[in-house]
Amino acid sequence: MSLETFQGMLRDPDPEVRSYFLGKLMRQAKPDDVFTFVSLQQIKEDWVRLERYLGNTHAFWQWLLSRWSHSAHVNR
Repeated sequence: MSLETFQGMLRDPDPEVRSYFLGKLMRQAKPDDVFTFVSLQQIKEDWVRLERYLGNTHAFWQWLLSRWSHSAHVNR
C-alpha cells in the first residue's frame, strides 16, 4: 500500500475504515510518528471504534491518553 493510499484511508468517510487504519498505525508506529499522520483530537473522536483494533497496545494508548487528559485538567 502506498503512503498516499494509507493517508487516504485515515481520512475515509466511513468511520470503521478510518478506525481500522488508525488502529493499525497506532499498533505499528512509534507514538511520536502517529501524530505526524493524525491529531490527538482525531484519536479522541474515533476512540470508541478504534480501541478494538489496538491489540496489545491498547493499555499503553489508554494510559497515555488518560495522562494527557489529566495533565490538561491540572494545567488549566
